[in-house]
Amino acid sequence: MLRTVNRVLIGLVGLVLLLVGGSVLAVGLGLNPPSWWIHDGQHDVLLSDAERTRWDGEGWWWPAVIAALALVVLLTLWWLTAVLRRRRLTEVRVNTGDGEGALLRGRALEGVLEGEAAELDGVHRAHAHLTGRPDAPGTRVRLLLEPHVDPGTALNHLTTAALTHARNSAGLDSLPAEVRMTGVKHKAERVS
Repeated sequence: MLRTVNRVLIGLVGLVLLLVGGSVLAVGLGLNPPSWWIHDGQHDVLLSDAERTRWDGEGWWWPAVIAALALVVLLTLWWLTAVLRRRRLTEVRVNTGDGEGALLRGRALEGVLEGEAAELDGVHRAHAHLTGRPDAPGTRVRLLLEPHVDPGTALNHLTTAALTHARNSAGLDSLPAEVRMTGVKHKAERVS
């Protein structure tokens, strides 16, 4: 969701800036603007003294400007913190059976998943990333496969070996996984 909002927001801001900047540039280069356009011609300024001081005498003007700018700053800070926030799960709660529980470092579980997934036949490299909540984690696994490997077989081995071992060792009821597989780049083989 955040990725979509991020892309739409950046796209809209870019489009508005491109249209306004391009139109001001076109008018500045001598193109005749339409009658409704805010600038009259090549020698017109962006903000005249009258436009700049038009609302100075009104009591609502400065509070409205300050409120609008504060809203823009707050939305920008929210967006920035949402983009920079860590998405990695740092701890997983493990049920030890004694009612107390324990915390397992997320990096440790990711390392075990990566190591066990990389040991599978035909897997060149593996990368695991934990997501979700500490009591209901999920994982994203990326596998880089050798050219000769059947992706279905690699996925079956991953789910029956690495993911099952990780789920059982952490005492989790389930460990949902999103698996992305890509192939190693290699030269084309000659077919005769």
